Amino acid sequence: MKRAFFALLAALFLPACLAHAQGKTDIYILGKDKGSVSSMQAGGVTLVDVRATAKKLGGSVELYAAAKQIKVAFPGMYAILSAPLREVIINAQTVSLPAEVVATGSKIYAPVQFFMLPQVQKALDRQISFEKGALVVEKNFTLAFVDKEQQKSYDRLRLFQKGNLSFTSEQKNKHTVEANFPGAVLKRNVSLRLKDDFVRSFSLTQRGKDVLLKVILGKNAKNWRLTQEKGELVFVAGSALPAPVSAVEEAPAEELDLDMSPSVFAEEDDTPVMRPAPQPVLKSGAPVIVEKRKIRIVIDPGHGGKDPGATRRGSSQEKTLNLTVSKHLYNYLKKQGFDVKLTRDNDTFVTLAGRSKMANEYKADLFVSVHTNAAKRAAANGFEVYFRSDKATDKEAAEVAAFENEALQYEEAHYSFVDMLLESMAKNEFMNESSKLAGHIRNYVYKEPGIGIAVRQNNAIRQANFYVLRGVKAPAVLVEMGYISSAKDRARLNNKAAQKRMGDGIGKGIVSYLKAEGKIK
Repeated sequence: MKRAFFALLAALFLPACLAHAQGKTDIYILGKDKGSVSSMQAGGVTLVDVRATAKKLGGSVELYAAAKQIKVAFPGMYAILSAPLREVIINAQTVSLPAEVVATGSKIYAPVQFFMLPQVQKALDRQISFEKGALVVEKNFTLAFVDKEQQKSYDRLRLFQKGNLSFTSEQKNKHTVEANFPGAVLKRNVSLRLKDDFVRSFSLTQRGKDVLLKVILGKNAKNWRLTQEKGELVFVAGSALPAPVSAVEEAPAEELDLDMSPSVFAEEDDTPVMRPAPQPVLKSGAPVIVEKRKIRIVIDPGHGGKDPGATRRGSSQEKTLNLTVSKHLYNYLKKQGFDVKLTRDNDTFVTLAGRSKMANEYKADLFVSVHTNAAKRAAANGFEVYFRSDKATDKEAAEVAAFENEALQYEEAHYSFVDMLLESMAKNEFMNESSKLAGHIRNYVYKEPGIGIAVRQNNAIRQANFYVLRGVKAPAVLVEMGYISSAKDRARLNNKAAQKRMGDGIGKGIVSYLKAEGKIK
């Protein structure tokens, strides 16, 4: 009975253990052993601990174990990996991996090919490969030693080259040959003693911006040559040289030394190494004409439809004021020659996420959301302009954001964790530009006569966590034109002349920002 019980347990749990066999993957960076990270095998693919690997490569990591997701950031890029998906989000683009991401305990594992993606290599300015079960990180080299070959009548040295490198070579004296490769970047300095009758020793050394190959010839080396053969550089010295090889066989990956072999030859147990996809080739013919498109601006009248926004008895609703001023702003910018789009042009409801999505699909260069403020304190008044930040300027700014975010209660859509992360990334990317845009808008609304709403220079620019600004892939601000809860501001907001002046002032601020940033003349 006991035997049957344990057999049942083995049948239930053993397959899962075999599917994800645990192990270690070594990491070598610029020829140095940087230790190892835990790894596993799944369907013939090696998966590595994402957090540990990213840390060794100098990345920053945020782990969300409960959601089975992890965010990895390197200079100029971020990635979001989710278990059990093959798809990875990199800089808002989807990339597929050869196997699913796996979450186990507090760790998340991803195919090692993730760290070999072109986006990662570009961000790190490194060449990354998977060789003999190890992750190898090298600088972006153009020249590397491959191997040596010793025959009865000659010795041969093979060098990897990226592209066709230019070089000069000469025999300096009876026993010394030198070759110089201007502008080449060497994978690693090499110095080997062959102690042979044709090549006694050689060295390959980075000398500033050039690489020097120095060969000490043996006593029986009557001739030598350095030639390009099938994309490689080959140095041969001997008593009788073989004919130049037009098709050099590549050495099998398992015969190449880990510390010396170039990444392009690396394979591991028939597991394909991911390399950058070939770039499209432009065919000759008619010249390609690139048309410079107009600046695109999205204006977002806040609230609408079933969401009235802030209201006060006997006065206009916020949604109406927002739309009216937005139309004035639209007309002003159109006259300036910009391509302009309204997220709504009538009293309809648009979700907060839908507004930013609309801006991205339009490929907006700027996003301006127009709102009217409200507060419990009757004394609160004045114009304010916000850019998004997780941390509010102060308690009042946080309250403003909380009120504007209440529009979520009218939405039926649910947002994934990945969406939230992507939106926060976009916020970080454009925060500086958004703050500049906010400054220009504040200055020109302050200068515009006839508005009659206070613009305080010291605290009119603020920051808070506005949902509508999340995910917009452009500088984005939210304008609070004034307080509908203030009798003075409310009177001006309902004044038709002041409404047009407000739209013009915001528009002039936008134009000023674009000129300052060199986007228009």
